Amino acid sequence: MLSLQELRESLEVAEHLARLSLTSGSDREDTTKAPTVSAKPYVPPKQLLLYLVRMGSFTSKPQVEKVECAEDKVGVPDGVAAGRALLQWVREPIAHLPPLLPRLYRTPPPFPVTPSKAPLPPPSSPSSFRIMQWNILAQALGTHADNFAQCPREALEWDTRKYRILEEVLTHLPHVLCLQEVDHFGYLEKVLARQGYRGVFMPKPDSPCLYLPNNNGPDGCAIFWDDNKFELVKKESRVVEVWHVQSNQVAILLVLEERSSGRRVLVLTTHLKARQGALLASLRNEQGKDLLSFLDTHRNDEPTVVCGDFNAEPSEPVYSTMTDTSTRLQSSYAFLNGGAEPDYSTWKVRGDVDCCHNIDYIFYTPSSLQVTGGVDVPTEEALGPGRAPCLAYPSDHFSLICDLTFSDTDAHPHTHAKPESSR
Repeated sequence: MLSLQELRESLEVAEHLARLSLTSGSDREDTTKAPTVSAKPYVPPKQLLLYLVRMGSFTSKPQVEKVECAEDKVGVPDGVAAGRALLQWVREPIAHLPPLLPRLYRTPPPFPVTPSKAPLPPPSSPSSFRIMQWNILAQALGTHADNFAQCPREALEWDTRKYRILEEVLTHLPHVLCLQEVDHFGYLEKVLARQGYRGVFMPKPDSPCLYLPNNNGPDGCAIFWDDNKFELVKKESRVVEVWHVQSNQVAILLVLEERSSGRRVLVLTTHLKARQGALLASLRNEQGKDLLSFLDTHRNDEPTVVCGDFNAEPSEPVYSTMTDTSTRLQSSYAFLNGGAEPDYSTWKVRGDVDCCHNIDYIFYTPSSLQVTGGVDVPTEEALGPGRAPCLAYPSDHFSLICDLTFSDTDAHPHTHAKPESSR
């Protein structure tokens, strides 16, 4: 086993070699262009790689026994119906707080790009659906690891955040909801079931939450879907690999069939490795390649949506890997913004450092799906100097919300006999 000093030296050498392997050909010195990984990217030694793929879970510390959250055992009262009544039930415990951060809705070019005054209700057309991508911030990380120095204590309490998270979902009512850093899946599943959602969850193999006090178990990824809109046809999951070594990141893949038309859509969600630097950028790019291989194994030319916290700016190689012409994927928010990604999808203050990045994405297949609109991230003015999370928003990441429509050129709906509904 490497000593701490040997580990630091090995990381320094690996970072240097990884940086050298990042190249943009003849434009190597042009910092305005996104770097790509050379034909032979640097691969760290096995022992260092094993450390890197788990870095972020605190493997030098003993795990802490999880604490069941007593409040999570209290479900929705029987008399509270879906819809407006459920949203009101969610809002009552947090009525003393500021309203959710304002969000504006925009339609894509060549339509007017000036945002309308408020988000629209979910699309009602049988060929349309709304998807939400959101890293909701694991409770254990938010309270014990992320150092949100300017965030009021009440804003980080689970008894505040759980209602704010549900309020965001029930305000926009997505038909498909892709979440990361979920460490209270049972509670979300119980409440969202009242609205007609079903969900699946996959924990990280070695979640960092397990090493923090008052944790509620491991965090991971989840997908919820409106069971009145879609029927689950297929479910797959994967521990993402890096150079054939399993990492601490996971992915969930679902094939959903629209009940009214028989059209299918494949939805994949993931949360890639965090931290900056050339070495981690190369690692994320390998994770992206593994995701695409996993995707190609299961998609069978179905319309596809890939959502996630990729922990990578558009300038990183993994963004180019995901949007390469061979993948048939495109960023929905770049399309909504005339070709450029938003300036940020996460904005927080850690200690005294202002951290503003665009690292969350909704990718889709433009050959079979059309983006008809989406919700902008909150403005800097609305966020204020403390950024997020805050009393008006429960996570350091902002939800991405897009309305998608099946294209006329999409494959014919499936006509096989459907299994008996479990609803």
